Amino acid sequence: MFARTPRLLLRPGWKEDANALAQAIDDTAILRNLTRVPSPYRPQDAEAFLSMPQDSLQPRLLIFARTQGAPRLVGGCGIERCADGTPELGYWIARAYWGLGFATEATRALLSMTRASGLRGVRAAHFADNPASGHVLRKMGFHFTGRVEKRRSHGRENAADCLIFEEGESALMPVDPALDIYGDALPALAA
Repeated sequence: MFARTPRLLLRPGWKEDANALAQAIDDTAILRNLTRVPSPYRPQDAEAFLSMPQDSLQPRLLIFARTQGAPRLVGGCGIERCADGTPELGYWIARAYWGLGFATEATRALLSMTRASGLRGVRAAHFADNPASGHVLRKMGFHFTGRVEKRRSHGRENAADCLIFEEGESALMPVDPALDIYGDALPALAA
């Protein structure tokens, strides 16, 4: 699956992305807010992640800023099933790109793709001390359920409180027609 937004390209990671991925994500400020990645994050971790099979109902995509030249890796987003089978949204943005709206733009595209595939009932969570992530979720139409779970982060070296969010009615809007969403083939991209 691929998506193109006004500023971003979302696509599956390729083995050639390993070094760029390791460099972008290996930042303590990022790793402390993620629950499923090792810390530190090394090139071999990126290679292992990029070699995992893809599932159209659980896409794992890299986020690239569209530029006049080669796109720049700015983050990642995906859907993963929790232990109870519930699909959960996750995302990260490299620190140099914080505050530019890339997380909202990328997750909006990802959720449009998953809805087009028939996936509903997506959940999300963020560490209580990361309110910026909660702001992104609220802009996406998610609402806080009132539940708090302890989750481990290798970047924190312990567990911390996570606030659990669910899709709200505004998150169940139809696929955004302003987004270009593709299945398995990527068309020629104009900058």
